[in-house]
Amino acid sequence: MWARFTAVAGLVLAGVLALPGVAMAKPKDLDVPVGTWLAARTHPAVQLTSVSYTADVAVPTPVANLEAIKRLTQQGVAAVQSGKISSDENSIYRWVVQQMAKDPGRYFSPGAPERVVEATAGGLCTGWWVTPDGYMVTAAHCVGQEDSELAETFATQALTKINEKDAADLVADLGEIASDEEIVRTAAKIFQVWNADNIKIRNVKSSLSLLQSLPGGGVDKTAKAVPIELVAKGTVYPGKDVAILKANGQNNLPTVPLGQDADVRVGDTLYISGFPGTVTQTSIFNLESKLDPAFTEGPYNAGRQTPEGVPYIQTQAPSYPGNSGGPVFSKDGNVVGILVGGLIQQDGGSTEGESFVLPVSIVREKLNEKNIKSAESVTTKTYNEALDLFFADHYSDALPKFREVQALQPNHPYVAKYITDSQQAITAGKDESSSSVLPWVLWGAGGLVALFVIGGLGMALRGRRRPKPPTPSFTPAPYGAQPGHLPPGRGHQYDQHGRPVQYDQHGRPVQYDQHGRHGQPYEVPQQHYRQRPPYPLPAAPEDDRTARPQPPYGAPQQKPGPGANTRIAGLEAELEQLRRNMGQRPPDQR
Repeated sequence: MWARFTAVAGLVLAGVLALPGVAMAKPKDLDVPVGTWLAARTHPAVQLTSVSYTADVAVPTPVANLEAIKRLTQQGVAAVQSGKISSDENSIYRWVVQQMAKDPGRYFSPGAPERVVEATAGGLCTGWWVTPDGYMVTAAHCVGQEDSELAETFATQALTKINEKDAADLVADLGEIASDEEIVRTAAKIFQVWNADNIKIRNVKSSLSLLQSLPGGGVDKTAKAVPIELVAKGTVYPGKDVAILKANGQNNLPTVPLGQDADVRVGDTLYISGFPGTVTQTSIFNLESKLDPAFTEGPYNAGRQTPEGVPYIQTQAPSYPGNSGGPVFSKDGNVVGILVGGLIQQDGGSTEGESFVLPVSIVREKLNEKNIKSAESVTTKTYNEALDLFFADHYSDALPKFREVQALQPNHPYVAKYITDSQQAITAGKDESSSSVLPWVLWGAGGLVALFVIGGLGMALRGRRRPKPPTPSFTPAPYGAQPGHLPPGRGHQYDQHGRPVQYDQHGRPVQYDQHGRHGQPYEVPQQHYRQRPPYPLPAAPEDDRTARPQPPYGAPQQKPGPGANTRIAGLEAELEQLRRNMGQRPPDQR
């Protein structure tokens, strides 16, 4: 009985443990697109990085080279005469300005006075955490520029007003007839190039930071600039364009795992996460929008290699300026490379099929140089478990894990939103967690267990209780049998205590002691194996007609109470009358 109860209880417990939500859901079992699952898991570790420069910037005043401009104008007239351009003056001036833009230094010379401004310039890129304590990976060209690149940056960003003034002066000299939008745009380009070629930069200071989003449930995010230090830097694109940064005083940061180069091959889908400049450098979108990375995907088109032997992956996944330094993932969520460049179109987008990714082996190489080991944080492990539950509609199970993430990393940019979404889903009755059905299952299981316990106790008690002796049956003795004895094997006989009569090897009945144990043979009273007489027996005395239950085997015998002698006397009279009656009956005829 108890073996059966244990087995059934085990089955009940196994059934409870097999309920939905108790076992962790696997990504392949979730009804969620791969891109959605990847973006949710990886976005917390992807950060918007910023490099900024301050300096004293000086540029000379441009002086027109009249002789060169005169010759250019004559070339324009010849082009009109040959039919290469239209004969109207506006077309002629447009052609002249376009030729100046090809080589501004031929048509303008440095002059006085020198114009000096206190300038600030910078750029935005993408980085991602690889350790819980603040090591980050990004592209080398995102953390520092060569002098020529820095001069161009200041010329386009810090000297905007100077460039606009120089362009306006040129257009004015050409006359009102040459003031259409295309001429103005081309004139501005002339002085961006010329000022970059003639700029002088003094007292340069640079700083690196990341713009960390603060929690707010996706409603009131704000950015916090966190200083970050340069630890290691490779050679800019097309070299080993990778850099390692470190933010001090950090812990429990969300991280992304590093994979291997062999995790992907031609034809596989690659996923890029990052901050495109088309969003971060526009006034169309609010700050919250700018702090959310974009996620794009496309096939692995080909493996490439530079003349210096640096490997690159060509992918059709779209990328833009600002995506530089962003992680590139396989479908399993592992980083397989870092985005570093592409062929840029005039609209700022990359040429289709020509984004280039530095393989993750180069990232590992740079980390190993500084003895940095990538590691998954407790925050990320718990967050990913919560996401799997969330996507499986197990909101009650996911909610405490999301709250644990919030306690581990209060500045986590997305967990507050998931907490709110989980609570709303529970209120809307969409929760399919085990916790929503487990109390009912446990209640039912508890009732079943209780029934088994009661049944087991009942069986145990019945096993200990002496069975009620059946009505003695008459088994005729064979001819010649001695009175008072019954050979073994002849029916079922019981002694005066209601116990079955057993026999030894000589055919003699075996007696019991007071504890129900076998003793010496004894004579069995005739009434226990002879048929009851057909006539009424003498009634018991009036003071003891109520039947008394027999104690179970092994129970202590009760002492005789009042009326015991009367009962004994009545029993002896009954036996004597039975003997007389049996002696008067004829022999049994068969």
